[in-house]
Amino acid sequence: MEYPRVGLGVIIVNKNGEILIGKRKGSHAPKYSIPGGKLDLGETFEHGAIREIKEETDLDIIKPKVIAVTNNLETYNEEGKHYISIVLLVTEYAGELKVMEPKKCEGWMWVNPRKLPQPHFDASSLGVACYLKNSFYEGISK
Repeated sequence: MEYPRVGLGVIIVNKNGEILIGKRKGSHAPKYSIPGGKLDLGETFEHGAIREIKEETDLDIIKPKVIAVTNNLETYNEEGKHYISIVLLVTEYAGELKVMEPKKCEGWMWVNPRKLPQPHFDASSLGVACYLKNSFYEGISK
């Protein structure tokens, strides 16, 4: 029997209130998304977020905080992959932003969280909606 897997999404906010968004290649392409990935066995959400952000952007994030959970049914319906995502918020980071996985991401950009580029990955758009509404969960209203 198959079960949902656990994903991580990290909302990184800069000093201007913009969030970091990448354009995906490969998995879930050509959608835009906040950075993140999969939770490894035995890993905390915070350590997973730190690892994934370093792997994807070369940034060192400081004090990631869990703010939301998403149930990514749009991806399940489109791709047959069911993930529950833990969304973390980061407002402090160090380092120089880079594309560390060019086979997975075309590039990074800072955007207004109220004007997300489209098409947008459901785990990311749901996570950003939670961030903007200061809510822990946003269901799909279909």
